[in-house]
Amino acid sequence: MKFDVRYYLIAILFILFDLETALLFPWAMTLKELGLYGFFVGLEIVTILTIGFVYMWLKGALDWE
Repeated sequence: MKFDVRYYLIAILFILFDLETALLFPWAMTLKELGLYGFFVGLEIVTILTIGFVYMWLKGALDWE
């Protein structure tokens, strides 16, 4: 049985953003110990992933037809 490539793309995107959420929780819990440097490193990671998400959204990778 063949599946559409978009199905795999959506699955990979789900795993990517699910892992991002799993990594943000410990970062938020230890933010006081990390200080300002840790805050900006986490903010940089979230910014890069957000830019990637917006790019995929604008390219139509999330459209299900």
